[in-house]
Amino acid sequence: MPREIRLNAFEMNCVGHQAPGLWAHPRDRSWQYKDLTYWTDLAKLLERGKFDGIFIADVIGIYDVLNGNGDAAIRQAAQVPVNDPLALITPMALVTEHLGFGLTASLSFEHPYPFARRLSTLDHLTKGRIGWNIVTSYLDSGARNLGQKALSDHDARYDYADEYLEVLYKLFEGSWEEDAVVRDRARGLFTDPAKVHEIRHHGKHFQVPGIHLCEPSPQRTPVLYQAGASSRGKNFAAAHAECVFVASPSKAALKKTVADIRRRAAEAGRDPRKVLIFNMQTVIVDETDTKAQAKWRELKSYASYEGALALIAGWTGIDFGQYQPDQVLKHIQTNAMQSAVEAFSTADPGKQWTVQELADWVGIGGMGPLIVGSAQTVADELQDWVEETDVDGFNFTYALAHETFRDVVELLVPELQKRGVFKTEYSPGTLRDKLFGDGPRLPASHPGAGYRDLSRLHAHASTPELA
Repeated sequence: MPREIRLNAFEMNCVGHQAPGLWAHPRDRSWQYKDLTYWTDLAKLLERGKFDGIFIADVIGIYDVLNGNGDAAIRQAAQVPVNDPLALITPMALVTEHLGFGLTASLSFEHPYPFARRLSTLDHLTKGRIGWNIVTSYLDSGARNLGQKALSDHDARYDYADEYLEVLYKLFEGSWEEDAVVRDRARGLFTDPAKVHEIRHHGKHFQVPGIHLCEPSPQRTPVLYQAGASSRGKNFAAAHAECVFVASPSKAALKKTVADIRRRAAEAGRDPRKVLIFNMQTVIVDETDTKAQAKWRELKSYASYEGALALIAGWTGIDFGQYQPDQVLKHIQTNAMQSAVEAFSTADPGKQWTVQELADWVGIGGMGPLIVGSAQTVADELQDWVEETDVDGFNFTYALAHETFRDVVELLVPELQKRGVFKTEYSPGTLRDKLFGDGPRLPASHPGAGYRDLSRLHAHASTPELA
């Protein structure tokens, strides 16, 4: 029996997102990102197409590595200007019933205590359709503008993240018992104080003694997303993430990544099939292969070389402004560039990638692969990706807003449904229910579930040998 393919729309509260330069196309709407109807129109479109969710990226800071400044990013609207993603979710939830919302928020720049309240509030308002994409950030420019000299060491950021998650689990899972809120009008008792507990967290990075400010939301802990390609990032994902977002440019690279994440999840004591893995992908679909190829050529003519280089420079930390377009990448000797070359070599074995060709690749769809063709051609290819790599689904980027997603909904989704590999109706319940079918709460095998009995944890921590 063929596996069901999961689909998210990959968006960002900015212009163009993964397609720098295409804002200039006359049919593109991404410049309207600051208008509420842009987002409510998109939410209704995605729900009509039975998308699992909309995955909203974010960055704090600008891409200022290229030529040592942010001019190229600003000039080409390469993820700047960028607005806050959190405010988008409530209005989109109001016009939909089932669509999930994956919010990207960096734990490097926000204390967990107020952040827990924001997530619980969204989980209440969406009736349990919220997810959180856990990121530790990668732009030094963001750290500098928050008073830091630079981002802390990569692995140290994940050590910080481990404790951050511990604080959130205590607040979400343990602070309020399930029946703490009684709403007894006769006795004048809204909440039983005996069933609301201080978390008494005293750690290396955080001191959080008190209670969670919110009563339990439908999921308590939102669905946990994570995007991290390093070994430390994969270990973090294996321990915590329910959905993992990757950006492998080829089937060979993705197959290796998926197997690695599932192996690590099993070693962490979790069911590896309960970790859903999504690859970033862009599809350009039309009624025929010929029309799709023509559309791709038209869109490609709007892609910005400078904007693409600004993004790549920010992602890798390499100033590509010092290289000529025809320079071969393998001759650029840095650790970050070697990993990028290795990844792209699997996309086209034996190919000598130049700076220009890398920019062309990134110009529509970022670092992920691009599929162009009719609905039948694209569906064939997506099924091949699932069968060959064991990936669960895809985070679709757009070339044109909202045309790319409209083409997917009107052309590709019906083809996938006809093949029995995409849902025709949503499952009931919260986002976690819809994704896993096991109820609204974290499963018992998840580390967050271990924080549900704070009295036991406090007693354990107070023993002489552990104090």
